[in-house]
Amino acid sequence: MDGRNRSNIKFGLEVRIVLKKDQRSGALTEGIVQNILTNSSFHPHGIKVRLESGDVGRVKEISE
Repeated sequence: MDGRNRSNIKFGLEVRIVLKKDQRSGALTEGIVQNILTNSSFHPHGIKVRLESGDVGRVKEISE
């Protein structure tokens, strides 16, 4: 599924995000969605979320 569409992202979903500090390297952080921070229905770089761990970043992959 595409992490750029807000409709694909639900609370409690397991996702991989890229943190602000990892944008150059592209390193992904895995976790469970706690909050969806992007209000728009689409964002070209990924919907911004907060994970249960407290990490904030943009969704790159959604675990099936």
